[in-house]
Amino acid sequence: MRWSQSDVRPPEAPVPAATPRALVIGCGALARELAEVTRGLPGVDVTCLRPDLHNRPERIAAAVREAIAAARPVYGDRIFVAYADCGTGGGLDRLLEAEGIERLPGAHCYEFYAGAAAFARLAEEEPGTFYLTDFLARNFERLVWRGLGIDRHPEFRAVYFGNYRRVVHLAQSEDASILAQATDAADRLGLAFEHRHVGLGDLRTSILAFAGTHA
Repeated sequence: MRWSQSDVRPPEAPVPAATPRALVIGCGALARELAEVTRGLPGVDVTCLRPDLHNRPERIAAAVREAIAAARPVYGDRIFVAYADCGTGGGLDRLLEAEGIERLPGAHCYEFYAGAAAFARLAEEEPGTFYLTDFLARNFERLVWRGLGIDRHPEFRAVYFGNYRRVVHLAQSEDASILAQATDAADRLGLAFEHRHVGLGDLRTSILAFAGTHA
């Protein structure tokens, strides 16, 4: 298993080089979860793109295109993209349709983690919801507080979050430290807080289905 993220450790026993291999090209925000899902799957490699693309969706399709082009000589059509649409406005789907490659279901990570039906209920229940995954809870300071400039311009909090009513933490793990970070994020935003443990949802099922077909 090959990783571009330094905080993810490959398995100790690599698959023999003669084994046909498949590749998952993932969002860097999913690196830990992809490591969990693919650990022990024979012949499946993972590479993750920069997690800060999460804040620049207009750049995602181009970055995925480059990753696919680099992977084709080794993996052929044995490639899966671990992104949802993620704010690309259909740009990622147009690229993947042309390339003949599948991706994770749904509009964003919140949907494929929670499941489409459960996420639809959450959105209907309170449209003004700001969602956190474990990744976003861990990186709230960097990606949200500093990333949106709220640390330098406190007035931006009302600009960005004035129409929100609650924070919902869609948790992949039961890590108490991550729950504390998510709770703190809601406090800093001045919003109500809810915690829902959803696990890996369609991320797990989609990757396992891909591995079963190609690896």
